[in-house]
Amino acid sequence: MPMTHTGDGKAEIILVASGDSRLSANRVCWEAQAELEATVVQRFAERGWSVRRGHEFDRRKGHGFIDGQARGIEVFRSISPESPLIVAEAVWQYTSHVLPGLTRHRGPILTLANWSGQWPGLVGLLNLNGSLTKAGVSYSTIWSEDFTDAFARRALEEWLAGGTVSHDLSHARPVDPSSFGSAYDVDRARGEALGEALRHDQAIIGVFDEGCMGMYNAIVPDHLLHATGVFKERLSQSALYAAMQRVSDDVARRHLTWLTSRGMRFVLGAEDATELTEAQVLEGLRMYEAAVRMAHDFGCDAIGIQYQQGLKDTCVASDLAEGLLNNPDRPPVFADDGSVLYVRRAVPHFNEVDECAGLDALMTDRVWRDMAIDPSNTLHDVRWGAHVHEVGVDEFVWVFEISGGAPASHFIGGYAGAVGERQPPMYFPRGGSTLKGVSRPGEIVWSRVYVSGDALHMDIGRGGVVQLSDAETARRWAATTPQWPIMHAVLYGVSRDQLMAKHQSNHIQVAYAPTAAQARQALVRKASMAAAMGLRVNLCGDFDDVLERHQPAGDRPAT
Repeated sequence: MPMTHTGDGKAEIILVASGDSRLSANRVCWEAQAELEATVVQRFAERGWSVRRGHEFDRRKGHGFIDGQARGIEVFRSISPESPLIVAEAVWQYTSHVLPGLTRHRGPILTLANWSGQWPGLVGLLNLNGSLTKAGVSYSTIWSEDFTDAFARRALEEWLAGGTVSHDLSHARPVDPSSFGSAYDVDRARGEALGEALRHDQAIIGVFDEGCMGMYNAIVPDHLLHATGVFKERLSQSALYAAMQRVSDDVARRHLTWLTSRGMRFVLGAEDATELTEAQVLEGLRMYEAAVRMAHDFGCDAIGIQYQQGLKDTCVASDLAEGLLNNPDRPPVFADDGSVLYVRRAVPHFNEVDECAGLDALMTDRVWRDMAIDPSNTLHDVRWGAHVHEVGVDEFVWVFEISGGAPASHFIGGYAGAVGERQPPMYFPRGGSTLKGVSRPGEIVWSRVYVSGDALHMDIGRGGVVQLSDAETARRWAATTPQWPIMHAVLYGVSRDQLMAKHQSNHIQVAYAPTAAQARQALVRKASMAAAMGLRVNLCGDFDDVLERHQPAGDRPAT
């Protein structure tokens, strides 16, 4: 849709900003949002357009975000549905706050974010984009540090001229039976057999309260999920909390002893409001025990805990429990008859009850176990990234980072390289331990399941984790959230802007493979399994690349 001036001849664009539902987060993050908006106003003014906020700064609350769905509906009632509209994000945001208004908006929509890992706007932007795609809402999207680089200038001019922005999506190609060649016929057939078996035998994912943090894109409609052979067991977080109360202190301490005997450290203090305490760690381990037991009782193949709404006001963060669940090597949980539940198996956990990630994790778990390789997998936020020139690396390296749900098997040193730190009080008022570490160098397969056009899709590709210096890792942690586990990732054949333009979620699923050859086999099997389950699969980037081309082993720092 072409951009047009308003009836009085004034070139005006409306700007809205979706924020968190938590007042503490909105207040702390407002300064970064205000800086982004000032930059946006300036860049559009340079092109002869004025930008007007569609809602006022709330002096009583101390921020200018739309902070609830009802508030969003109220705001959009006063915005002409024909107006050109910017949704600007420097923070994590709840898409549900603005989705009702955006579904009815007919004018050109531009979503944009600052290129920063601070709060983070990129994660919020990707969630918003994935949600709009699922909802069938047309939009354009851009990202930049200050919107003066060539990429941003071209995109702004294109949107102002025609109401759309084009991106290079040539890295993504639909998968068909001929995509991998005859060398992978056995792997393709095995993947198809796994998909057909899942559709026939069926499986259950346990959903502890649906719809976390406004992530509309993370909810898979039942009819689409059922067609894959997977069904939801809708569980209540209140039931999980009740089950935690039945876990004895002795059991929680047994789990703690197991972790510390493996070398995991906890950074403990005495001030509950700002420091991690032993009581918080033990409560998190009671959650772990209760979650495994409930998963078993309901026959779940994977589970997802919402946590951040509901439990955040009741008990400690779920992330320590989540990281343990995602690892076959974890403290044993015993049934009443003394047998071990899920013996030598992970209980795949989809952080923030992201059901697309849950379906993805379930497929990974089955393919990797079928290949007899470690099935530990997790989602991460696509948090941020920057070019690196050190330790044999000279290219863009992503920061993948999640609040603590990564398994220790992904870390340099395993449990001995893992640290538990208190979750930031701004998001986690009752604290709780993270499961923090630096992801080890190695080959990975990455993917994302998403909903578009009332169908399930999967983007899948290969990548590698590089090992950066301690100083660069510390810099990246300081620029994001230093309490959380971090992965330094290179995506083979996929540029920064290609991933941002195509990726339909704030989350990305990752799993290691022992070698590049096994990573290729695992990818073919997983892609073929997904296709056999009815998903439309895209192969993204370079299938044949290897980590040695991005960081030779001899250039990696000593561990």
